[in-house]
Amino acid sequence: MSEDHEAGHGHDEDGGHGHEDEHNHDDHEHDDHDDHHHHDVASVGVAVVTVSSSRTLDDDPAGDYIEAALEDAGHEVVVRELIPDDFDRIQTMANRLANRDDTDAVITSGGTGVTPDDVTPESVRQLFDKELPGFGELFRQLSYEEVGTKTVGSRATAGVVHDSPVFCLPGSENAARLGVEEIILPEVGHLAGLASRE
Repeated sequence: MSEDHEAGHGHDEDGGHGHEDEHNHDDHEHDDHDDHHHHDVASVGVAVVTVSSSRTLDDDPAGDYIEAALEDAGHEVVVRELIPDDFDRIQTMANRLANRDDTDAVITSGGTGVTPDDVTPESVRQLFDKELPGFGELFRQLSYEEVGTKTVGSRATAGVVHDSPVFCLPGSENAARLGVEEIILPEVGHLAGLASRE
């Protein structure tokens, strides 16, 4: 499987908003938006972990893509690792990396399918201080546009561990591209900033 994309308001004479009221309302919305993004991190330190019992770092197209995409966007890949599909090793690695001072986020690739050795979500989810269910929901929605109902076999997930967002992607390059381009890059600075806010 390729594991892998308003209504305006009307105005009437009796109850419509005046032009000045509209500007006040818009200004208030902009103030809230600016405050909400006040803690965004412009450049994020990321640990990238491939989970696979068959690949090596020399044969890791999904990991290669993730690293290149992050660096092209101005972020820093501070760690690049490959570990086998092993519950304890995945959990230990995710816990250690999320707790590093130079790591603002962790991205794993692989182990999110339905075969017996796919245990990344189970091992990492136990570490979550907060789960981010919208990540998996949105990933599968976007993936459906590419692979149809096969997306039900993807268990991509995300959460916060030690004040660092952790994203668990499927292991294919297409899935990595979809998750990174469409979700992680637009949101990682925002989520990292909020998760680490004092």
